[in-house]
Amino acid sequence: MNIDITNYLRINPVDMALVCISTLIICLVAKHFFWDVITDYFQKRHDAIAADIQAGSDARKAGEDYKVQYETQMANAKSDAHEILETAKRNATAEKKEILAKARDEADGLKTKAMQDIEREKVQAQKEMKQTITDVAFEAASKIIEKELDEKQQQKYVDEFIEHAGDDTWQA
Repeated sequence: MNIDITNYLRINPVDMALVCISTLIICLVAKHFFWDVITDYFQKRHDAIAADIQAGSDARKAGEDYKVQYETQMANAKSDAHEILETAKRNATAEKKEILAKARDEADGLKTKAMQDIEREKVQAQKEMKQTITDVAFEAASKIIEKELDEKQQQKYVDEFIEHAGDDTWQA
């Protein structure tokens, strides 16, 4: 057996023809038995990749839509928060004014009542003072002129004294 490398490197037309024929037979057998399976596999793989690409595109679009929605909601939330704060301020101001008005009304009512009470007490004190002065004057006058006046004249002096007791000239 003679093994020579030159035998392996040479191009032999018979070997080439045999290799081509055997490759053609393998391809025909593969096409007859396996070609439909292989094309179905590649088609399914192609469809799966296309579906994944479409799903990714749809997910990206949905994500962008959610992002726009989120940004819109955040902008609305800021304006809503500002509006809520402004409403709360207006309500607080209105409530403050209402409370102050109530307090003023109560204070005015208490002041008016106090003034009426003071005036009533003043009138009562004047009446009591007149009565006391009348009693003292009557007693003093009765002791001084006890026997000189009759009862009719004594009553006249008392009435005159009471009448002048309420005048401003008497108080001064």
